Amino acid sequence: MKVLVKLGGTLLDNPAKRADMARQLAWAARQCELAVVHGGGKQVTKFLEERGVQSEFVNGLRVSDEQVIDAVTKVIAGGVNKQLVGALLAAGCPAVGISGIDGGMIRARQLSEQLKFTGKPVATDGKLLDLLIGGGYLPVVACIAGDAEGQIFNVNADQLAVSCAVGWGADKLFFLTDVPGVKDGNGNTLARLDPGGVRELVASGVAHGGMQAKLESSVWALESGLQEVIIAPGQAENICRDLLTGKIFGTSISLQTSGVA
Repeated sequence: MKVLVKLGGTLLDNPAKRADMARQLAWAARQCELAVVHGGGKQVTKFLEERGVQSEFVNGLRVSDEQVIDAVTKVIAGGVNKQLVGALLAAGCPAVGISGIDGGMIRARQLSEQLKFTGKPVATDGKLLDLLIGGGYLPVVACIAGDAEGQIFNVNADQLAVSCAVGWGADKLFFLTDVPGVKDGNGNTLARLDPGGVRELVASGVAHGGMQAKLESSVWALESGLQEVIIAPGQAENICRDLLTGKIFGTSISLQTSGVA
């Protein structure tokens, strides 16, 4: 079974949380074919603020000029990626840190002129993931990608995770976040959603910013052939074990559910 886990950057910012997540991922890598995609938006924002640069977002996506794409490459593909790889090595898991641009694994294109060097993944070639996993390594993928001309794009980590899951042929996709799941207008966590329910939450403004991007990525995953996406609380104890053994946590998004539940 192929499982792709996407980690939000907030789960990796604290050394203790990072070590615990690494322990869980090391266990999961022994149970299945595992690949990990991670973000690091919080760390990028902090890096830019320290240099007097304010971040700008459009529909939950970061506007990435030359200064921002340079910061994204340094922070996410550099510091955040290697800190997670180090934690996995300490947990006894031989991890390898890569990004979407390595080996031309993930091709991307510019999303819009307004977003500048923020890109959308076009396709993923899963051979590099298979090669690493077949050699006994855990691939840890940072959320940047490139085009045929060598341009680097900042890619939303949720979108990149979906592209990886589809191109690699994953059986399961888990988004591990710093919230319990998707919430309705009353603040209650929803157990299930379908694409229609997602559109309702986005249109009403209940889901916005980062959650909007995550939900829209989930719908894209379903439309691309995945059966289910789960948005789950990454800080829950033994969350990887629970998800792999079929316990229900967070919000399950699939084509079968009727609306919002």
